[in-house]
Amino acid sequence: MIRLDHREPVPDSLRGAILALGNFDGYHQGHQAVVGEAVRWAREQGRPAIVATFDPHPVRFFRPDAEPFRLTTLDQREELFAAAGADAMLVFHFDAAIAGMAAERWVREMIHAQLGAAGVTTGEDFVFGKDRSGTATSLRILGQPLGIATRAVPGVSDEQGPISSSRIRAALKAGDCETATRLLTRPFAIRGPVQHGDKLGRTIGYPTANLALGAYLRPRYGIYAVTARLPGGRTVLGAANLGVRPTFDPPKELLEPYFFDFSGDLYGQEIEVAFHHFLRPEAKFDSLDALTAQMDRDCDEARRLLTSLAA
Repeated sequence: MIRLDHREPVPDSLRGAILALGNFDGYHQGHQAVVGEAVRWAREQGRPAIVATFDPHPVRFFRPDAEPFRLTTLDQREELFAAAGADAMLVFHFDAAIAGMAAERWVREMIHAQLGAAGVTTGEDFVFGKDRSGTATSLRILGQPLGIATRAVPGVSDEQGPISSSRIRAALKAGDCETATRLLTRPFAIRGPVQHGDKLGRTIGYPTANLALGAYLRPRYGIYAVTARLPGGRTVLGAANLGVRPTFDPPKELLEPYFFDFSGDLYGQEIEVAFHHFLRPEAKFDSLDALTAQMDRDCDEARRLLTSLAA
């Protein structure tokens, strides 16, 4: 998988590609349909397949004070696109120049001249260009004289309606990991380097690997049954606190997973923690003994829920 920057020339070997165009932040079932169509189309024509995404997200550009909402990082998206069969990921660095570019110029300069794309897939509701003036229909009309074919992929729905990143965010904020997993086709996961903390967990027999939440959406604060992918590819089971640790002072927002049957130094190493089940909200305990007793129960419940994954 090659990562391309829209500000740099595209290698000749990737010109004439089929381009999947969208934000693809969550890379949920609907996004997968758009990317899957691009990959199939590219293979049929013997062309490379490129998936384009935006960083920062346009919402972050227009609303820099918006609360964190990201469902994936660029690195996570790159791995997901590669697994779908794409040959490259193209990152559009969303800035004032892109935000102010008219739809016609977008097609002529970015998709045609810069990329030399032969075809573009989008979702039916995709919009682009200044003031969101470009649509899947205008992309088709603008692309025809330039030799760019287009395909607008219908959205994917379930019994509750269209599958969207908004629905996934709402589910995670409610602690509904099962719905988020179904819509994403994988558990929501936070990736980052393990930080040094205050090491309180190890004093009560529960050493944790502390991760900052960064730009990720904040799921409901509480205790979760989790798995983690460690350096080297090993997967471990565990229980994690996500929140501000109300029993301790001062409050500090962290993801703190404790891994069962694991010992080792993870400081400074990147891990990915996947959320499978919400166990309970955060709570403040009157003593460390009461906290430890509850953590014992939490870990027992997490082990029970994760048993099928360990089989």
